[in-house]
Amino acid sequence: MYQQVLDPVAHSLAWSSLVAAIPLLLLFVLLGAMRVTAWVASLISLAVAIIVAVLVYGMPIGQALLAGTEGAAFGFFPILWIVINAIWVYQLTVETGHFDVLRRSFARVSDDQRIQAILIAFSFGALMEALAGFGTPVAVTSVMLMALGFKPMKAAVLALVANTAPVAFGAMATPILTLAKVTELSPDTLGAMVGRQTPILSVLVPLALVGIVDGWRGVRETWLPALVCGIFFGLGQYATSNFVSVPLADVVASLVSAAAVVALVRVWKPRRIHTESTVIAGGAADSPTPEFAERVEHPDSRADVVKAYAPYAIIIAVFVICQITAVKNLLDKATIKFEWPGIDVLSPSGSPVTLSAFTLNLLTTPGTQMLVAGALTMIVLKLSVGRGVRAYGTTLHQLRWAIVTVMAVLALAFVMNLSGQTITLGTWMAAAGGAFALISPILGWLGVAVTGSDTSSNSLFGALQVTAANQAGLSELLMAAANSSGGVLGKMISPQNLAIAAAAVGMNGKEGDIFRRVVIWSLVFLALLCALTALQASPLLSWMVPS
Repeated sequence: MYQQVLDPVAHSLAWSSLVAAIPLLLLFVLLGAMRVTAWVASLISLAVAIIVAVLVYGMPIGQALLAGTEGAAFGFFPILWIVINAIWVYQLTVETGHFDVLRRSFARVSDDQRIQAILIAFSFGALMEALAGFGTPVAVTSVMLMALGFKPMKAAVLALVANTAPVAFGAMATPILTLAKVTELSPDTLGAMVGRQTPILSVLVPLALVGIVDGWRGVRETWLPALVCGIFFGLGQYATSNFVSVPLADVVASLVSAAAVVALVRVWKPRRIHTESTVIAGGAADSPTPEFAERVEHPDSRADVVKAYAPYAIIIAVFVICQITAVKNLLDKATIKFEWPGIDVLSPSGSPVTLSAFTLNLLTTPGTQMLVAGALTMIVLKLSVGRGVRAYGTTLHQLRWAIVTVMAVLALAFVMNLSGQTITLGTWMAAAGGAFALISPILGWLGVAVTGSDTSSNSLFGALQVTAANQAGLSELLMAAANSSGGVLGKMISPQNLAIAAAAVGMNGKEGDIFRRVVIWSLVFLALLCALTALQASPLLSWMVPS
């Protein structure tokens, strides 16, 4: 049996926090400053985390290693299981040529890549986040953007930055439901509070996306559709989470925002059409690209367009059906729960740590549902079993280094969590007193940066946020919600998501380059959310906190 210790270094929480942060800081330094390949950086950081757990925290080496194996297993199932099958569905459309049809169809809505980025990376990505969560939106939208002509780096950055505001309500609000469970607060009230924070981010993210695509000029020229998308998404997320249904918040918001942008571009055109390879002035092509000319002269048939959209319609239909209570309960009968062998850990207070409980939700996981959607896609696209299997093999080969990275990062997270390193960091930050309102989102951000999951971050730090709020005389509802809202901004710099994005766009080994492009956005948005939370904790905006 191992009992976690909060302050193993000189009985000082501050010194212990500095040591506990070493594995995580090392990971980001290796990725961002030294440009080490993600899977190598992750394995090095994992080794350091095990050393700290054993030599500093006194965790038995056997339990430290077993904690790593549990994390690696969780990294593969359910996380990689979702990503592998999502990329496989994409490979099926490439195999049949229907992804090119989809590309041309999206381009007919608007040839401007700034507007395409808003629709695909943000609105469609939010729908994927709502239905599947984890790495699915990044995996799917990044390859869709590449198919539209975006350069791989830009496609990866757009997909990661867009995967922010929707994350708190992702996978049918799983992060909120988990937060409610660990804090014993109402999920409806928590969802309402988060729905009064992330919609403000929603207004800003589409503006950031057009800035990434075309710089300040892009913001000046396409601020209107960006704002329309952000405002309608924010309003949809706020209204649904506060007055309708927390799990449906992102579903409604994504559809409303996409519809608003499509309606706008029917009556409004940017002064200049921007594409990756050429700039088209005056709202018309001075020298049309071959793809544009082909689309005008030989439009795709209605049947081909329907088939191109079919895989995504199938994904949505399968996921929605699986969310029906009766179906979900039936599928849940195949779920297996067990304690990970050899792990026996107590918290600093002496209560058993629940992280050793492992769940194999074989049929309710979005990964299996994505696999079913892929099989149905093969039927609709008339793809033979042999070609489908070959496409799966191609997917596994493409993701081979991402698989190693994700499993290593989750192993690192579980070692840090079970040894007590992460709790040391969180407890040290929670000792900030009244200033905790300002730094509360940072705790959630840190949790997601380590684990790659807002759900995991809420499970890890949710109760700690409530305890710190009570000690500092702050709203426990606000602090708990800030953990989830802050967590969404750590998603884009999580090594897990960086690896998924790099693999999806064929940039294995370039995770550090992607990290440097997105980290500034993560920090800027985090600073804004910290300021918002501090204001909501003050008399100035306290009216925004549900009573």
